[in-house]
Amino acid sequence: MKFEAVTIKDIAKALGLSTSTVSRALRDSYEISPETKRLVLEYAEKINYHPNPIALGLKERRTRSIGVIVAEIANSFFSQAIDGIESIAYHNGYNVIISQSRESSEREQINLNYLTSRSIDGLIVSVSSETTDFSNFRELFERGMPIVFFDRIVSEIKTHKVIVDSYQGAYDATRHLVTNGYQRIAAIASSESLSITRDRLAGYRAALAESGLALPDEYVRYCPHGGLIQTEISDAVAQLLAIDPRPDAIVAISDKLTTGCLRVLKTRQIAVPQDIALIGFSNSDLTELIDPALSIIKQPAFEMGEIATTLLLQMIESKRPITEFETRSLAPQLIVRASSAPAGSRWETNVPLTAR
Repeated sequence: MKFEAVTIKDIAKALGLSTSTVSRALRDSYEISPETKRLVLEYAEKINYHPNPIALGLKERRTRSIGVIVAEIANSFFSQAIDGIESIAYHNGYNVIISQSRESSEREQINLNYLTSRSIDGLIVSVSSETTDFSNFRELFERGMPIVFFDRIVSEIKTHKVIVDSYQGAYDATRHLVTNGYQRIAAIASSESLSITRDRLAGYRAALAESGLALPDEYVRYCPHGGLIQTEISDAVAQLLAIDPRPDAIVAISDKLTTGCLRVLKTRQIAVPQDIALIGFSNSDLTELIDPALSIIKQPAFEMGEIATTLLLQMIESKRPITEFETRSLAPQLIVRASSAPAGSRWETNVPLTAR
């Protein structure tokens, strides 16, 4: 049996009223008496009537829905950002349609086509690691589609952006390792095309240069799919271990790369931090339960989602075209645990975490 939603016509027939009277009563029109309004509203509540969002969208030229494209919903950073997005959208009467690119530019385009075909009111996007051509986003934006980028942004499109200070996060992580006595600090990064990769490697290199540690380029390895493909991490770690002298510490600059790197080191029976120290970007609560507990750079993902949605709704609901845009940059947090203990120290793996 096909589901059929209750309509205004059903209410009108049941109450012996015209459809126009019911419609005006539901819209709280001054033309309808208080008694008729009460009658209509009580019956509508009784039969669980809800306005048809498609019909409302055609009338108001809005669907009160926004699209979200992220790399991976299961990623702790993106799941927390989505929570922030939905919290603001819900309180403002908007629905959220979420899709994931799985770091594929092709899949990202398919998601984009689907979302825009649903007549969404705006988009919140964190681009995939494969994406290097942003003309599709530019064309949509120039045609009037409100778009806000977060985390992995597109600098060439002048719209609102929400980021974490990735430069500072990687700088702090690297500087922490230097302070703890490590000198051959390698980095495992995502795709070179991503804005966060460029910013984080710049912070990593700045901390090394400031400390007088000049390391060759071979100490930086890339995983084009950001850790979604485990063999990429295995290969990157293997290449680092083949360097003579091999690294004594690693900075992993994304969530999947951090936990993936630890997995590979354990598989190879390399003790962390005794043989190689490890610190990385992660928002997972499980990092403090792993043995050894992971030192991390944590990002305010929920707040990023909240801000991105607030900015998008301002664009959607503005009576005039918005021509001035901003880039909001939030501060990361360095959380120090066992995996980056001072070189040569005996660190118990179940010590309480400290943060700064």
